[in-house]
Amino acid sequence: MATVQGWRGNAFEDFQIGDTYIHGLGRTVLSADNSWFTQLTLNTNAVHFDHHYASQTEFGRALVNSCFTLALVTGISVTDISQNAMANLGWDEVRLPAPVFEGDTIYARTEILSKRESKSKTNVGIVDIRTEGFNQDGTTVISFRRTIMVYKSAFLPPTAATRLVERDRPT
Repeated sequence: MATVQGWRGNAFEDFQIGDTYIHGLGRTVLSADNSWFTQLTLNTNAVHFDHHYASQTEFGRALVNSCFTLALVTGISVTDISQNAMANLGWDEVRLPAPVFEGDTIYARTEILSKRESKSKTNVGIVDIRTEGFNQDGTTVISFRRTIMVYKSAFLPPTAATRLVERDRPT
């Protein structure tokens, strides 16, 4: 029986300007996610964790913390976009055109806007992307640009799984 390398993500060379990745995983936001994240980050706005208060607002129910939405949509994109990132260099143009509510399921897609060699490091390149998160109805709930520093394939750090594959490969 063969040992097969699982998905390791994209390296700098794999990205092509204009490509769009439809990320395979979605995530339903739970009330506990919203409450815990809000409390962990010391956000004291009651609209995120006091359901009685939130029911009296124009939204009629608790809003998901927008920083959670940013973190979630970034996380959804990692497998395809930044699994092999050395560093995030920045988030720009963050827009929140529609609210996220507890119980919404969030999905994402990412377009590759540009890429270039790093001027300071020969083992990585710089990739600029635009990511959009949308809910189960297809409504865009967040969009942002992100700049990441991604390893070139020849410089990917080995993982324990990589070493297992190498060890089990026939000689």
